[in-house]
Amino acid sequence: MGRLLKITLVGALLALLGERIANFCHRLRVFTEVDPVDLLSCQLLKGIEAGSEDIDVLPNGLAFISTGLKYPSIHCFSPDKPGAILLLDLNSGSVSPSPLRISKGFDSSSFNPHGISTYIDDKDGAVYLFVVNHPQLQSIIEIFKFVEEENSLVHLKSIKHELLNSVNDIIAVGPESFYATNDHYFSNNHLKAVEHYLGLPWTGVVYYSPGDVRHVFTGFYFANGITISNDKKYIYAADFMGHTINVFMKNKDWSLSPVKSVYVDTLVDNLSVDPVTGDIWTGGHPNGYKLFSYNPEDVPGSEVVRVQNIHSDHPIITKVYVNNGSVIQATSCASVYKGQLLIGTVFHRALLCPWE
Repeated sequence: MGRLLKITLVGALLALLGERIANFCHRLRVFTEVDPVDLLSCQLLKGIEAGSEDIDVLPNGLAFISTGLKYPSIHCFSPDKPGAILLLDLNSGSVSPSPLRISKGFDSSSFNPHGISTYIDDKDGAVYLFVVNHPQLQSIIEIFKFVEEENSLVHLKSIKHELLNSVNDIIAVGPESFYATNDHYFSNNHLKAVEHYLGLPWTGVVYYSPGDVRHVFTGFYFANGITISNDKKYIYAADFMGHTINVFMKNKDWSLSPVKSVYVDTLVDNLSVDPVTGDIWTGGHPNGYKLFSYNPEDVPGSEVVRVQNIHSDHPIITKVYVNNGSVIQATSCASVYKGQLLIGTVFHRALLCPWE
């Protein structure tokens, strides 16, 4: 009986292990290959070789670009160079973004920018830039004021909180308030790997203001990009490992009420909203294994996905650009502005394409 019990337990463990491996491979899309979809007349932005992980475009066409991300399991072409925020005027016809100077007192040498978000103050039109910063792999939210005349950022505040333990992206909703996504429940890198492998849906969205910090949603496998609708009524958040864009109603007390989840058939990264149509744009990863296990002989591909009418019963989901990595690798974001599509990557280049 004892021997039979041992055999039964070993069999059960092997079955569980097999199920976990199959589930992990499915969520990471390990065996996915790309079917290219090209766009005409695209141009690579000059001077970007170490990523354009997130992009936020102001209504006047000024595009902020974060570059130089260094993160565990993610390749980096400039590991010894600090990150930066670049600025590109999409009205100028230029493909050469310029770095923004950061005010004295801020430690630019350890700057490691990830997700970004702009906020325009209704009172005076001041522009604030919120940046997820990972110095020494910490998670700190930096708030800057943009001074256009000086092409600079004035550092105002650093925010660190125990609920903001592994921040990926951010959407500002006030001069000092925001929603942020934690992409991991654990802070320890080894436990993060276990979390991924077991497929634990423990990540989600945190709301922050100086007097109120709380989880407003938990249940994602890997919370990633987050943004807000043009009418400010809805929050959209990506579940990277769930392959979904999730819609939430933003309540008066800043809590979130789930509305729907839309499957988009890619590892969903950052999100942006078309300022005219309200369409959602995202950069996606066709194969997560290639993203996290970089091989220069078999590089990660890129996908750009457009979601139209997400609030309808039948959203239209279109892969408008798909590349096998020959042009850009590991696309993380996409934003549109007046007939232009700006595409960013986790650690590679950036692309500007004409768009209808």
